[in-house]
Amino acid sequence: MTKIMGISAFYHDSAACLIEDGNILAAVQEERFSRKKHDDRFPKNAVRFLLKDSNCNLNDIDKIVFYEKPFLKFERLLETYIGFSPKGFKQFSKAIPIWLRDKLFQKKKNNKFFM
Repeated sequence: MTKIMGISAFYHDSAACLIEDGNILAAVQEERFSRKKHDDRFPKNAVRFLLKDSNCNLNDIDKIVFYEKPFLKFERLLETYIGFSPKGFKQFSKAIPIWLRDKLFQKKKNNKFFM
């Protein structure tokens, strides 16, 4: 049996899902635990719930996958801002620091939770 944990985070409505042999065992949004609408933080509570609910630990999970490729999304973001320049510069100047600090290097952030 193959168990896969899917993670969605850092944009809006973060969530986690547990799949076994192609069947969804459970999926839950982080906002159900944090009580913060559209919570975009790493879904640590959702992950903990899935592990506890399925009576397994991280060693039982074969793969952990993330739903987005951050560099691809960043590239699309840059293309959009360039396409609307100079009108979008104000929004661009707000978004870039957040991307560089929080969203672009997610593997490192995600690994902190699982290590």
